[in-house]
Order: sequence, then C-alpha cells, then structure tokens
Amino acid sequence: MALTGRLGLLALLGALVPLFVPSWWTLFAVWGALFLGVVLDVALAGNVRALRFHRAGDKNVRLGETATVSLIVENLGRRRLKARLRDVWPPSAGATPRMVKVNVPAGERRRVDMTLTPTRRGDRKAVTVVVRSVGPLGLAARQLSRPAPWTVRVLPAFPSRRHLPAKLARLRELTGAHVALIRGQGTEFDSLREYVDGDDVRSIDWRATARRNDVVVRTWRPERDRRIYLVLDTGRTSAGRVGDIPRLDCSMDAAMLLGALASRAGDRVDMLAYDRRVRARVEGASRTDLLPAMVHAFAPLEPELIECDAAGMVSTLMARVRQRCLVVLLTELNTAAMEEGLLPLLPQLTARHLVMIAAVSDPRVGEMAAGRGDLASVYDAAAAERARADRRRLTAELRGHGVEVVDAPPDEIAPALADAYLALKAAGRL
Repeated sequence: MALTGRLGLLALLGALVPLFVPSWWTLFAVWGALFLGVVLDVALAGNVRALRFHRAGDKNVRLGETATVSLIVENLGRRRLKARLRDVWPPSAGATPRMVKVNVPAGERRRVDMTLTPTRRGDRKAVTVVVRSVGPLGLAARQLSRPAPWTVRVLPAFPSRRHLPAKLARLRELTGAHVALIRGQGTEFDSLREYVDGDDVRSIDWRATARRNDVVVRTWRPERDRRIYLVLDTGRTSAGRVGDIPRLDCSMDAAMLLGALASRAGDRVDMLAYDRRVRARVEGASRTDLLPAMVHAFAPLEPELIECDAAGMVSTLMARVRQRCLVVLLTELNTAAMEEGLLPLLPQLTARHLVMIAAVSDPRVGEMAAGRGDLASVYDAAAAERARADRRRLTAELRGHGVEVVDAPPDEIAPALADAYLALKAAGRL
C-alpha cells in the first residue's frame, strides 16, 4: 500500500482542527474519517497483484537508431484497473515515456509502447515495472514492482558503410574487367597473350607457342579464398577516447568495412578480440553471415583497463592460423606498449604472415602542435610535437620489420584501411 499527497494534505488539516475546535471528540472523528477513507480507498483500488506482464518488440537496434518495445498489461482481477505505470530501463537505454496512465478492464489487456534511443552499445535490459493503482478518493494506492524481462542488443553504428560502394567499385576494377592486367601470384588460368619484355619465362605456354609464330604466355587470375584475420586489441589503450568516440569503436567500424569488402572479394575473413584472453571470436562465417556475426560479436564488447598480453595474442593467433594470411591488428601506436609487447614478437609473426597494423590518431594532437597563442599553448605544442615524433619513429620501425602501417584520424581510418587492402590486392601481395 502507498499513501498519496492528498492524504498528507488532509492529515495536516486534521492536525490543525484542535487549534480551532478544542474537543477530543472532534479530533477523534476527523482522524477516524481519514482512516476509514484510506481503508475504503485501498479496498476499491484495482488489484495490482492480479496483473501479468508480457513483452514484444525489437530485440536489436543500431546505435543512434530507435527501437520500440511493447509492454502488454493483462488484468486477471475482477475490477477495472486505473493506474500509473512506469517501465524502468537503464538511463543509457533512453526509454520514453517516463510514466503512462493505463486503464485495463477486468479480463482484458492493454499495450504500452516504449521508445528506446540507446546512447551506448551492448545489451540493455529492462529493470522492473512499477504500477500504482490509486483509489477513487485519491487518498491511498496499491503499488507493485515486478520484473518483466526483455533485452535489447545495441549494435555498432557502422558509419563507414557509406564508403562500401566506392570500395567495391574499385575492387571490381582490380579483379573484374581488367583482371588479366594484374601481376599477381595467382594459380587460376585466365587467358593467353603475346610475350612482352618483363614477363616471367615460366609463364610461357610452349604448346601454344609451337602452333603460332609468336611466343605466348599464360595469364592468371589473382588467387581468391585468401584468409584475412582481424585482431582487435581490447586492452587499456582501446579505452581512450578520440573526440567523443572510444578508439575501440573506431577500430570496430574499420574492421566491419574491411570484412565486408574482403568477403565480397572472395577472401575468408575471421576476427579475434583479445587483451589477456579471447573476448570475442568469429571464425568460419560465410560471405552472407560474416557481417551480421561481426556486428553481434562487437555489440557487447567493452575495453578492459588492463595491458594487452602481446605474447598471448601472438601465440593464440599462431595456433589458430597455420597457413599464410593477412593479419590486421587494430591497436594503438603507443610507444611504450609496443616496445615492451609487440615489437620483440614481430619477427616471429612476419616470418609466417603478412602483417598490417591499423591505428586511430587523435586530431587534437595536431591542433595542439599548431598552437602558439600563449605560454601554456607553446608547452602543449612542444608535448604534442614530441608525441608525433615518437609516433613517426615507431611507424618507421614497424615498417622496417615489413609491417604495413595505417595511421589515420577517426573519420578516415576505415576507408584508409580498405584502401591499404586494395593496394595489396593490386600489387599482387595478397
């Protein structure tokens, strides 16, 4: 049972009665009337314990979009229920409206629609449903809190999907109409043509040459069904925010664009999220299932405030990938973390695989490096320039180990990584 504000006001007036009518009988009569009013109000209020809750609606929504979840209120009692209802969700779910009025006749159902506009990725779960049924006098109410489970998975936004048509057009140029012009290490026969200077003599087709007056060579299609392994660093460096976006979210966006592009190119794409243990994994997904599998694996993924175990990550990767493939590591170019962790292990990794590192740079560092307004900005500029110099030195050292490096701001990292993949395709290195 819950008391209302109207009852509090009447109780205050009842307490003031003896000041004007100094009689005990009058005081007893006032308080007795209030008590009987409360009892009667509670008795006539709708029975909230006879309610049953059911759910329906969306279970997935992309970050930045809107989902609708319905709460169906079923009244199994004998009286009509007039109540105020609150469907409680976490603040990050962005649930509206906050409070609604419901009027459910006995034996019937009513539906309450909630609109969710989440502000964070991950699973958003309904907390509880609070119903307050006020009596006809408005003095007291029956109140009940009961769980009505429902989970909405908030998927990554994938803003870089707008770049996919342009990258696919570029891919078609490389592997479509002009496939015979690509000097790759393919093994799929394409066509015959006349020999030109620079052609590999091992490609000469001697039988076709014997039938013609010119030397004829075979051309090959670049190999499809190559394997690409995407590795996301979910350690402490991925928790840093670049503008308003965590680095991990930028890495996810770039990984999804590259995964969608590579799967369209006929390559096999796998994904691993790792810090000190495997946080998420997508392996063996088909071309049509790859992107949905990656999106659902990324949705609940959060950065861990621990240092990434580079040795464990490399050993896990080497154990799972036997044949040569392109390993794309999405991490941060942090000098201290790289020198102590990944750099000593690169020879072991590059001996078997082609390695590419993609990192999100902070545009704010460039803005600080250009500042000269006052003494504080000069110090900030010096610190920013030193950070940029360390980053350039680390990039040069990585390239010296044969590692491809993609370093770009948040809004450019996804298309830059896709361009680097296409460049490897065009050069016949993949």
